[in-house]
Amino acid sequence: MLGYVLILLATVFFGAQNLITRVLFTPSNLLGLVETGGFVAPTLPNSFLLLFMRMLVGVPLMALLLPPVYPAMWADLRRLGSASYRRELYLALAGGGLMFSYLALLYVSVGRIAAGIALTLFFTFPVYPALLDWYWFGHRPSNGRWAILVLILVGSALTIPMTGAAIESWLGVVFGLASGVVYAFYTVAAQKAFETFHPVPFTGISFAVTLVLSAACLLLWPGELAGLLWPALWMGGLLSAIATLTGHVLNNLGIRVVGATAASMLGAANPALTAVLAWGVLQEQLSLVQGLGVLLVTVSVGLLSFTKSA
Repeated sequence: MLGYVLILLATVFFGAQNLITRVLFTPSNLLGLVETGGFVAPTLPNSFLLLFMRMLVGVPLMALLLPPVYPAMWADLRRLGSASYRRELYLALAGGGLMFSYLALLYVSVGRIAAGIALTLFFTFPVYPALLDWYWFGHRPSNGRWAILVLILVGSALTIPMTGAAIESWLGVVFGLASGVVYAFYTVAAQKAFETFHPVPFTGISFAVTLVLSAACLLLWPGELAGLLWPALWMGGLLSAIATLTGHVLNNLGIRVVGATAASMLGAANPALTAVLAWGVLQEQLSLVQGLGVLLVTVSVGLLSFTKSA
């Protein structure tokens, strides 16, 4: 029972980090009581800025808090300097570049469309590894898996805004789908790395690389930084980093108790939970069709854990 509670709590924290990002980008009505948010425009340079601030806080927190979870972390990182660990080093660095890319894209998506819809579009990512696995390694999906992948795409299509001012949010839709594609490549890199490398140092390297790349992008493409409300942005970065780190730690602890399959089933609730949190905390509204799309993707991603390739 404890493992399931840990995974559900991790899902709540992951949902919270997306709501924090949404508030930083978009004016929001917190609990129907306080008007706040909209501190920066939802653009790619501002996405780099928020990502940099989040990682500048998150990386030191990981360095302090993760070694007790995995005591061999620093020893594993030192091994990456040896020639026999070049494969693991390259995969970890690639994972960091992919993490930076999918988070930057997802941030823009969350800033432009409802958080629940952005996460639903992001959660199309299981479709792409299945297709890549078939194309590269000949592992054809089973008929049941094909059906579920189609349901994921149908559910995502139902969430896309089609009328009124929401048409202006098509960039958010594109970035949400693109973030899912990039995350699919991240999962492939992580899966190959985990064959010989522990997830904790791999995640630490991914966060560190994301920090470096976001800083580099800010130097090359700084955007408009004058007049920003820096205390609010730093507070958002701190809360987002804490939510991210807490979510990862709880998720890893839960996986050790209940296993990866059960964890994936519960983690699939992320889009639906984010939509519910956004409705309760930010007063975001979804149409009936969009709500059905979120539910369809959530259930389909959960069912995917039970299926296997043919």
